[in-house]
Amino acid sequence: MVRSIADVAPGAWDALDHGGSPFLRHGFLSALEETGSIGGGSGWQPRYLVIGGERGAPIAGAVAAFVKDHSYGEFIFDWEWARASERAGLRYYPKLVIAAPVTPATGPRLLLPPGAPPDQRRRAAAALVSGARRLAADEGCSGIHVLFCTGEEQALLAELGLAPRASFQFHWHNRGYRDFADFLAAMSSRRRKQARKERERARAAVDSIDLVLARELPPAELATMDRLYRRNVDAHWGTAYLEPGFFERLVERMPASVLVARARAGGRMVAGALFLEGERGLYGRYWGAEVDIPNLHFEMCVWLPIERCIERGAPLYEAGAQGGHKLLRGLEPSPTYSAHLLFHPALDRAVRRALEEEALAVEHHMRRIAAVGPFKASEEST
Repeated sequence: MVRSIADVAPGAWDALDHGGSPFLRHGFLSALEETGSIGGGSGWQPRYLVIGGERGAPIAGAVAAFVKDHSYGEFIFDWEWARASERAGLRYYPKLVIAAPVTPATGPRLLLPPGAPPDQRRRAAAALVSGARRLAADEGCSGIHVLFCTGEEQALLAELGLAPRASFQFHWHNRGYRDFADFLAAMSSRRRKQARKERERARAAVDSIDLVLARELPPAELATMDRLYRRNVDAHWGTAYLEPGFFERLVERMPASVLVARARAGGRMVAGALFLEGERGLYGRYWGAEVDIPNLHFEMCVWLPIERCIERGAPLYEAGAQGGHKLLRGLEPSPTYSAHLLFHPALDRAVRRALEEEALAVEHHMRRIAAVGPFKASEEST
C-alpha cells in the first residue's frame, strides 16, 4: 500500500486496463494530489493498493482507495446509512471508498492487466478485495464502498461478498449517426425543431462558441475556466471540491485528454465547460458562466459535445450526475453500478434489504422515463 500516486511509476499504472476511462489515470490522480484536491484536509486520504510493480516489474493489479471522513463528492448517496448508524450508536466514518474522486463517471475500479485470462483476472480481483478488507480494518473503517464501477465488476464484487446497488444517469449513446442532422432526424418533429431553435438562440447571443483542446487556450482563458467553475459552485452548492490550480495541472499532466468549450462575447470568454476524452467516449465535468444566456448551457454541455462524438465516432457521452433536462435532448437513462460492504452485521443486513427494494424502484423509474424521451420510437409508444 502506498499513500501517494507519485510513488507509483506512471507507465506501469497507466498500462493497466482503465477501460477507456481517464479518471483513474496517473495524470488525473496526480493533478488532484498536487493541488490538495485530495489528501490533506480534503477528507479524501489516498491509499493505493498495488500488486507487484517492484523494480520496474509490471503491476498485476491495483486499486485507488480513499479513507474518508465524510460522504461529499461521491454522488452515490449514503447519508441515510450514516444517520441510521448514528441513531444506533455506531460509528460510520471513516469509511473506505474505491472510486475516482469527485467524479461520477463509470469505469473500472479494479485495475488489472489488459488481456489477462479470466481466471487470472478473477484471482487478482479477489486479492485486491481481500487487501481492501484488510486496509479498511487497519484504518478503522466501517465498511467498503466501490462507486461507479462497471457492471461486470459489480457482479464479481457480489460474488466476493459486496452488496450491489442500482442507480442511473443520463448518457448519450451513438447509434451510428452519420452527422448531427442524422441524430436530430431520429427525434420527433417537435423535439427536432426545439433543438435547432435552442442552438440558434444560444449562438446568436454570443460572438462565438467553439470546442478546443485545453492546451490550446491562452493561460488567461484557462484561469477564466477555473473562475467560472467556482462561480457556478458558489451559485448552486457552495463547496468547491477542486482546489485552485487543478485545471492547469490537469492540462499539464493529460494534455491530449482535456477539452474546453468556450463562449466569447465582447472579446472575452464569458462561459466555459470542461470535458475529458478517453477511448470510451467523452465526459462532461465542469461548467460555468458569468452571464445568464438562455440555452447557452444546453449548447455547450449537450449539443456541442454530442456533435463532437458523432464527428469522431465516439460511442458514448457521459454528461455527469443528475439533470432530467438531458432526457429530452437525446441522453437516455443508463444504469450505473456500485457495491457496498458494511462490517456491522445488523447494519449490513438492513442495507442489503433496502438495496433490493431500491433496485426494483430504479428499474421501474428508468423504464417509465425512457418512454417519454425525444425519439420517434418513444413518442409512438406513449
